[in-house]
Amino acid sequence: QVQLVESGGGLVQPGGSLGLSCAASGSGFRIYAMGWYRQAPGKQRESVATIATGGRTNYSDSVKGRFTITRDNAKNTVALLMNSLKPEDTAVYYCNAIVTLLTDYTPSTYWGQGTQVTVSS
Repeated sequence: QVQLVESGGGLVQPGGSLGLSCAASGSGFRIYAMGWYRQAPGKQRESVATIATGGRTNYSDSVKGRFTITRDNAKNTVALLMNSLKPEDTAVYYCNAIVTLLTDYTPSTYWGQGTQVTVSS
């Protein structure tokens, strides 16, 4: 019913930049918040950055000042610009959306399939 498709992952050298994008598609839903999470090998999935419909953002301490999250409410897309990348940023990055269906007002969480970001020289 709701699909999230990420794009933009790849291999980047330390200090480089990379942009991720996610688009939500489907019908009969409304998105209230979107964000990016990541999971590195041997670690739990963690929040990277989130943004609400009104524009309020939250960043993890490890990416503040380096990453920027933006959202286009009309297009139901969210992007993450990653600057000054470090090897420890290497992870699978997942797009997330908090959604309510038109027939069910209880919010639910949807996830993209994930995209690999590797920071290495």
